[in-house]
Amino acid sequence: MADQNKQSYDVIVVGSGASGGWACKRLAEAGLKVALLEAGRPQSDNNFSEHKPAFGLKYRNLAKEIVRKTRPIQSKFEVCNEYTYDWFANDLEEPYTTPAGQPFNWMGRVRMTGGRTNVWGRVSLRFSDWDFKSASHDGYGEDWPLSYKDIEPYYDLVEKYVGITGSAEGLEHLPDGQFQPPVALTCQETLFRNRVKEKLGRTVMPTRSANLTRPLNGRGPCHYCGPCERGCMTHSYFNSAFTTVADALATGDCTLISNAMAHKVLMDPASNRARGVLYVDRNTRQSREVSARAVILCAQSQESVRILLNSATPQYSNGLANSSGVLGHYLTAHVRSGGGRGEFPNFGAKPSVEGGGPHKPLGIYIARFRNLQNAPPYKKFLRGFGYEGESSTEFNWDAPGFGEAYKKALLEPRTSIEITGFGEVLPRWDNFVELDSNVKDIYGIPVLKIHMSDGENERAMIKDMGDSAGEMLEAAGAKNIRTYAHPSAPRWALHEAGIARMGTDPKKSVLNQFQQSHDVKNLFVMDASGFTSNPCQNPTLTIMSLAVRSCDYLVSELKRNSL
Repeated sequence: MADQNKQSYDVIVVGSGASGGWACKRLAEAGLKVALLEAGRPQSDNNFSEHKPAFGLKYRNLAKEIVRKTRPIQSKFEVCNEYTYDWFANDLEEPYTTPAGQPFNWMGRVRMTGGRTNVWGRVSLRFSDWDFKSASHDGYGEDWPLSYKDIEPYYDLVEKYVGITGSAEGLEHLPDGQFQPPVALTCQETLFRNRVKEKLGRTVMPTRSANLTRPLNGRGPCHYCGPCERGCMTHSYFNSAFTTVADALATGDCTLISNAMAHKVLMDPASNRARGVLYVDRNTRQSREVSARAVILCAQSQESVRILLNSATPQYSNGLANSSGVLGHYLTAHVRSGGGRGEFPNFGAKPSVEGGGPHKPLGIYIARFRNLQNAPPYKKFLRGFGYEGESSTEFNWDAPGFGEAYKKALLEPRTSIEITGFGEVLPRWDNFVELDSNVKDIYGIPVLKIHMSDGENERAMIKDMGDSAGEMLEAAGAKNIRTYAHPSAPRWALHEAGIARMGTDPKKSVLNQFQQSHDVKNLFVMDASGFTSNPCQNPTLTIMSLAVRSCDYLVSELKRNSL
C-alpha cells in the first residue's frame, strides 16, 4: 500500500464539513502540518447553480426518476435534484442496511469538499445548560461533561467568523449570540409573532441563520435569490469549502487529499497510539496510507463510527476505542413530523414564478416552550421541541372556473405560514449502528446496519407538535388551518448524533469533554458523534464550536508531547 508522498503529518483530519473545516483551519493556522482526507471531489464556484433556471437543465428538473435511478435514498431529500444530485453519494455504490420493519432514510451523504455544509439548512442555534445539564433537570440519561460557560467563548468566536443573522431575545434556554442584523420578517410573520406572544407567551423570532446580511471577510451579503442549497457565488452563506477549508489551504500547512474513502485508523499496538489512516482512492480503487501524530475523525456521525468499527484490533475487538462497549449506541436524530399550515391576509403581496424575487433564505423560529424554568414539568413527555417556519405567497392553483375567469382567479394570491416541529429524541441503547458483515460498498468496505425507532416519548412529542401548531395558528388568526402529526418512520436522517458519546466515566462513554478518546489518547472524534444528548436546536453551531475548543486542547497537548 502506497503512502501519500511518503509524508508524515502532525494531524490527519477526515472530513471537510462543519467540524473538519474548522479543525483544519485552527490547526494549520497554529502552524501544524495537516492532511485533510475528503471522500468527495473538490468544490468550486463553477459548480454553483443558484441563478440557473430550470429550463437550462437537460430535463428541466422534472425527470425525478433520473435522479432516483442512482440515488433512491438521497433524492428523498428535496435538495438532491437535477441541479445537485452528482454532489451526493450514489446509493447503489455506497449502500447501508436496516432491520426488517425498521426503515431509516440516511440522507445528506455529500461527496464534495464542504460535506453537508454545501446543502445544510443554515439554522444556527446555541445550546444552554438546559441542554448540557438536562439529566440534572429531569433525571433521564447523562449530563454532558461540560457546561455552557465552557463553550460560550467558542460560540462567540465561531459566530463572528461564520456570520450569523439574528435578534437578541433574552431567553435563558436559547442564549443570544454575536449576531449580524436579522433578515426582516414578512407582514404575515410579524402578525404571527405578535399574536403568539400576546396570547400564548411564546417567542417567535427571525431565524438565526448562517446567511450574511452584512459583508464579512470578502463575502457579500445575501441577495435573496433563494436556493442556497445549490451553492452561492457571493459566498453569502457559510460553506466550509470556501471559508474554513480555504483558509487552511491558504496557510500552506494543509494538504487536501480528495476522493479519499477513509475506512480504517491504523494503530501502533506497542504504544496504543493511532499512527495513521488507511483510505481507498475513489478513482483508482487503490489503497493508500497517511501517517500522523494525531487523528481527528470529522466524517459525520455514522461515517466516523463506521471507520472506528472497521478499525477493530485484537485489543479493541468490537471497534477501536470501544473498551466501554458504548460505541455505536445511543443514536439520535431529530423528529420533525408534526406541524401545521394556515392562510393569512396577503397585505398586498403578489405571487411570482421561480426566479422572481426576492426569496428570503429562511423565515421564523419558535423557541422551545415545554419543560423549562418557572413552569411545572409537562406531564406527557420529557424535553421539548422548537419550530422552523416561513410564510409564502403562491398562485391559487385550486381556483374555480375556466377560461378568463380561471386565469383571473389563479392570480389571486394565497398567502400562508407553515411551521414544522424539530424535537429532541431521548438517547436509548437500542437505537444503534453496527457493521453488516454480509454487505460491502463498491470500495470493499463493510457497510453500516442502522437500527432506529421512536419511543413513547417521541410519539407523544410529535402529537403535541401538531396540536401546538394548530393552537398557535389559530391564536394568530389563520384560516383553513391544517395540522399533522405523522409517525416519523421511515426516519429521516436529520441531525444524527450521539454514537460515540462524551462523558466523564470511560466505562459509559467513548470520548472526554475535548472529544478525545478515553482509550487512544491521540484519537479524536469532532463531529456530532460525541453529543451526550441531542437537544431540539439544530446542532451545527455547537459542532463547530466544540471542534475549535477541542483543537485548542489538542495543540496544547502536542506542545507538551502528551499525545
